[in-house]
Amino acid sequence: MARDLDRGAGADGLTLDTMAEDDEGFRNVRLVLCGADGAILGALPRIRAPEPWWPEVEPVADAAHERFGVAIVVLRLLVTSASDEGRGGDVDYLAEVVAPLPTGLVLEPVDGEAPAFRDEPLRMPWARPGGVAASLAWADERLDELGRPRSGPARQVKSWNLSSLLRLPTEQGAAWCKSVPPFMGHEGAILELVAGSAPDLVPSRLAVDPLSRTVLLDDVAGEDLFDADEPALLEMVRRLVALQAAFAGRTDDLLAAGLPDWRRASFVRSAERLVRRADVRSELEPHLLEQLDALIADLPRRLTDLEACGLPETLVHGDFHPGNWRAGDGRPVLLDWGDSGVGHPLFDTPAFLERVPPEALGRIRDAWAGAWRAERPGSDAGRAAELIQPVAALRKALIYRTFLDGIEPTERVYHRDDPGRWLRAAVDAAG
Repeated sequence: MARDLDRGAGADGLTLDTMAEDDEGFRNVRLVLCGADGAILGALPRIRAPEPWWPEVEPVADAAHERFGVAIVVLRLLVTSASDEGRGGDVDYLAEVVAPLPTGLVLEPVDGEAPAFRDEPLRMPWARPGGVAASLAWADERLDELGRPRSGPARQVKSWNLSSLLRLPTEQGAAWCKSVPPFMGHEGAILELVAGSAPDLVPSRLAVDPLSRTVLLDDVAGEDLFDADEPALLEMVRRLVALQAAFAGRTDDLLAAGLPDWRRASFVRSAERLVRRADVRSELEPHLLEQLDALIADLPRRLTDLEACGLPETLVHGDFHPGNWRAGDGRPVLLDWGDSGVGHPLFDTPAFLERVPPEALGRIRDAWAGAWRAERPGSDAGRAAELIQPVAALRKALIYRTFLDGIEPTERVYHRDDPGRWLRAAVDAAG
């Protein structure tokens, strides 16, 4: 059921009312409309939009058009119910009107001077009026240059703090326009590097604009492999290990492409800085802080033991799990490289293994270790996989703290509790 919420105005000056309906698989959406100049026009009555995930905005735009005849692009999240899971409940978005409003449409009044509508230096370009149109104009120019102009209306698929995603139909199949924040701005560069080594492993990059951190990608037909069977999971592991082995001697190339540095010395410094932060420490209980400080003090020894397992520092995908693989008739393609970095290759194990069926887990672990023994005889990836668990959790805490530091306040609800959650996981994993 939708959560019971304070119906009064919050600190951002917005009022969040609720719908007492079962919201499983849905969002109760209120759209605050603005013009191309950013002026607030008012709000549509709350609607029930299919699909619960807050970043998925295509169903929201469809619902607004079907019920009210309003054409919009969603700019950003304004306020949500008391959930940090990124799905369901009541959610308000700011949406830009991209066609004249229907005659006779009555909008609910909204205070355009409320804090939620003030400028914010961390706001992403696509979260500002005109931002999506600018990305689309750039993509259209590139498609025209490639001789595959857009053949129909563009569709806004996703808009949130980590990306803007547009689907562009062409006669040669769909193209995808993806923009990312500064801390993921290396995605276009790493796609090019990986394509030079394993062209069938990544989506085809059609164009890139480093200034706006936008890439234009060819479509990857098929389905995301969240429910991949064991043979497919084994192939994913083998292909990742082969790629990481190929990049083991190319860390300078990876760093020059802008990937974050999670190698030993840099990682220790980053972890120490993270744990010293007052805002981080204030979220943890005293006994956990003591254990966390002990883990950080012991980190150099643990990393020495990890190095002794014989695996090289290399390319890390950063969000390596079956759902980021997509396949149709051909070999699976690995998507979403914005979280990639340079560090220990087994940073990629936890997200993958937690999604493996329990009955296959042992065989997948053995195959992972075997693939590394083939690449690095004498290595012990099995031992390394155990040692790296608290270190990998620390990396996740660093990643989520980077997100929070780089996104505007109203969008932090997606990741608000993640740094503390992963620091607790690091302590637990260290025993």
